[in-house]
Amino acid sequence: MSVIDGNLLAQLPLSEIAKVTFYKRDELTTDLICVDVLVGEQVWTFHEELGGWDALIGHLERLPTFDDGWFAAVSQPAFVANVTVAFSRR
Repeated sequence: MSVIDGNLLAQLPLSEIAKVTFYKRDELTTDLICVDVLVGEQVWTFHEELGGWDALIGHLERLPTFDDGWFAAVSQPAFVANVTVAFSRR
């Protein structure tokens, strides 16, 4: 997958998203911010370099109780995974 578009977002209905987990991958000289979205029993994995990342984040931010402080929690310190659950349906 190289682009996040409306067709893909339609496969991630907000009412069916169970969990959203952000983390970083150490890419030697930089960090790559990633997110796992659990829908049913399927995990969708995305990263910030994909086209449409901002659309995905905007979509996820519409979840009730979504933690909008996820970026601060995940971005620092550098080169540490900083796993952060931004949403979990109980």
